[in-house]
Amino acid sequence: MARNNGSRSWGDKQVFTTGEAAEICKVSQQTIIRCFDSGRLQGFRVPGSRFRRIPRAELIRFMKTNDIPIDALESMKKRILVVDDDEQIVELLVDVLQRDERFEVKTASTGYDAGLLTEQFRPHVILLDYMLPDINGNLVCDRIRSNPELSDTRVIIVSGVVSQEEIGALTNNGADDFIKKPFDIEKLVDHISDLLAL
Repeated sequence: MARNNGSRSWGDKQVFTTGEAAEICKVSQQTIIRCFDSGRLQGFRVPGSRFRRIPRAELIRFMKTNDIPIDALESMKKRILVVDDDEQIVELLVDVLQRDERFEVKTASTGYDAGLLTEQFRPHVILLDYMLPDINGNLVCDRIRSNPELSDTRVIIVSGVVSQEEIGALTNNGADDFIKKPFDIEKLVDHISDLLAL
């Protein structure tokens, strides 16, 4: 088991026992059980047993509601979602970013897939192509910014065909930055690092 500041690393775990939730929240297991049984903390019971299980998203919601820092649940790696329908660009970005031990990378080629992955993967940064087959960057930005749980997600629009006026509209819709294609991959990685203050 990976260690992090003397405690377990919970970065990738999706379902927790009451004991694990208690360790993460720094409260007693009985407190977690009471919150679960009263409905303040949602979850499910393992069929045929009395064991309670708490999904990751619900534990995060509970911790935020009760002002409990969620640092323990954060993986040390920063999650990056690459959204582009150009396979060569995706391959280049994945190759470079995955070699950097600070990053965990997933990819999507449509706005629809990007939406699903954003919910599941909770990326710190989305590298978003402006012109996707099914949707444009403005709509993806709108959807991300309308979800309060994604308020910390940074969006970098990557495109070669956007006018200055459109860049302004993207910024208004919640994009944090814009990179023009073709781009210098090393500068892009530096850019991501600056945005995440790494």
